[in-house]
Amino acid sequence: MKIYGLTGSIGMGKSAVAAMFRREGVPVFDADAEVHRLQGPGGRLIPAIEARFPGTTGPQGVDRAKLGAAVFGHPAELKALEAIVHPAVGESRRRFLKRHRSRQFVILDVPLLFETGGYRRMAGIIVVSAPAWKQRRRVLARPGMTVAKFRRILHLQLPDAEKRLRADYIINTGTTFAATRAQVRRLVACLGARTGR
Repeated sequence: MKIYGLTGSIGMGKSAVAAMFRREGVPVFDADAEVHRLQGPGGRLIPAIEARFPGTTGPQGVDRAKLGAAVFGHPAELKALEAIVHPAVGESRRRFLKRHRSRQFVILDVPLLFETGGYRRMAGIIVVSAPAWKQRRRVLARPGMTVAKFRRILHLQLPDAEKRLRADYIINTGTTFAATRAQVRRLVACLGARTGR
């Protein structure tokens, strides 16, 4: 089984592209969705997060605004949170890979694939990209997003231009939905041909 990494900066359309891969029958592990599950109501990371960051959890799980305020701009606190979250996500990822081991290829949807060094374990990297103006428009349309918060997030991520340089495959989401879907279908056919899918 070959493992391909799917990544892209905030607002590039990575979640939409991941959904397109799923519709094409490709197993996709969504690291962000797994984090939300682990931190949601009854999530197994709630006790550890509450112990380290008191007052950031409640009946609905982690209060993302409170936890974000505790870690954004505080590198030591962010590292402490990552030390709680990353091992649990890694365990879930291993279960996903075991469950799909008979497949020719799978995709791991990981927002910080380059930043965490996870790209080294991939057979190839798929980067989702769009023009900066479109990215900015998409992100600033999100509830609760501000220009300052957007800049802080971008500061934590490898620039899009650098991601594109490191990519084996690029999906451009700056055009139409149909054009993006066509790119995904071509890539699925290409990866299937390379792996004997």
